[in-house]
Amino acid sequence: MGNPPLTEAVYYILLSLLQPRHGYGIIQNVQALSGGRVHLAAGTLYGALNTLLEKGWIDSLPGEQESRKKEYIITAAGRTALLQEYHRLCELAVNGEKFLQEEIR
Repeated sequence: MGNPPLTEAVYYILLSLLQPRHGYGIIQNVQALSGGRVHLAAGTLYGALNTLLEKGWIDSLPGEQESRKKEYIITAAGRTALLQEYHRLCELAVNGEKFLQEEIR
């Protein structure tokens, strides 16, 4: 079996890191992707980033010496976890549509 389901915030963080981003850029992108529904506080974000670094799902990119901004990028393992979650969510949507056809329209 795969990884346990991702939280919505972690899913959006991993999506955001398909291209290199620093913390504030991740916060902004997650808010944009979720239509403003998901707001990440800095503490929440950096806790999640530390967990994702420990799992090997993201990497920290080497930054400029003078800059405090650290950029992150998704790894191959992170892409695998992201794709597993994407397929799980698609299955949920397809099964929901089968049983809720009338209500959806």
